[in-house]
Amino acid sequence: MKKMKKIIVLAAILVVLLAALYVQSFELLTIKVVGNEATSAEAIEQAVREYAPLNNTLLLWAKGKFRPMEDVPFVSKVDIDIEGKNEITVTVYEKSLAGCVEYMNGYVFFDKDGIVLDASDHMIAGVPCIHGLSFASWEMGERLPVTDRSKFNSILSITQLVEKYKLQIDGIRFTPEDEIVLIHRGIEIELGDGENLPIQMMNLTAILDGLGDREGVLYMKDFSSENETASFSKK
Repeated sequence: MKKMKKIIVLAAILVVLLAALYVQSFELLTIKVVGNEATSAEAIEQAVREYAPLNNTLLLWAKGKFRPMEDVPFVSKVDIDIEGKNEITVTVYEKSLAGCVEYMNGYVFFDKDGIVLDASDHMIAGVPCIHGLSFASWEMGERLPVTDRSKFNSILSITQLVEKYKLQIDGIRFTPEDEIVLIHRGIEIELGDGENLPIQMMNLTAILDGLGDREGVLYMKDFSSENETASFSKK
């Protein structure tokens, strides 16, 4: 009887050791990241390795069944596909950033409706930076509490039109006369008071394509459905 118990114990230990060796063979070695623009592949990979128990593909898969990966800056969700024992593909679905405003020593990012999505101490390429807005504080998931609602509504209209027409706008600012100026690479685009924003933005892509890499000021203050005229002067 004692001999049988020893055999059972040894067999159980052997099973545990074999199971441990099997699990260890799923060491996470390769992470392929796709779908990311605002967040670097290195940042995503680091977040995944911190999330994966013991840097293990099998344990990562098991954990994902009960607690999805969350709280990655600028990312709304990720899908993790197991490609092999030691390799995964991470598909990133980023938050739709429409613009950002400077706040203290960093930047607050918001969507096309003015809802705060994230904050960071660095800019994100391709996201327009807004200058000339003031607010005392902000909360994640809430609308930016900008004091000048009229000005902010103009900005939201611009960011929505930028998204609609796939424009590359680096910055948005207001003159002392509250006229709108967009920044596109080395070009300042003067839009006036914003009364004709829809027609101006609809035609802006074709105008900028025609200017190429030139730098200067694009004057569109008087551009409207009745007067489709713009002028450009070099710096």
